[in-house]
Amino acid sequence: MAARQAERAPVRFRPPGRVHHLAIVVSSLDGALPLYRDLLGLPLETIMDITSDRVRIAFLGVGESKVELVEPTDDSTGVARFLAKQGEGFHHVCFEVANLAEELTRLGIDGVELIDAAPRRGAEGPVAFLHPRSCHGVLVELIEAPGGPAWRALVLLPDAAVHAKQKG
Repeated sequence: MAARQAERAPVRFRPPGRVHHLAIVVSSLDGALPLYRDLLGLPLETIMDITSDRVRIAFLGVGESKVELVEPTDDSTGVARFLAKQGEGFHHVCFEVANLAEELTRLGIDGVELIDAAPRRGAEGPVAFLHPRSCHGVLVELIEAPGGPAWRALVLLPDAAVHAKQKG
């Protein structure tokens, strides 16, 4: 089956650049940070509220990737339902891609069930999710590499551009 899928892959397909992050749902960031930050020694990069998704997140660095801790702030969200049903644990994997809109179009044509049909604002850039039904039971997030076309379309600036703007 893998050979047939490889034969169907368009010539222009580029594999993801890297694993951007792995997300872990926790009932409390304050309860989880002592393990990941203090005992495992992962440097805390940021804690932020994502009001549109009704979650509070923390990013911790590990090599070229990150661990994202996700705490629901509203019991009616999908993350809260996941926590209630599954308990704390692995939630999704996020892959970085060069052109998010192009990847979503290609994946949709190939029959992948998209949760987001177009890029939307995420904590660290344009993102979109693929449904676990199409990904062997795993929720997959795609994030566009800094400076890609969705950054301009969503009027987002990559960190380097933000820092340059602040200096100038």
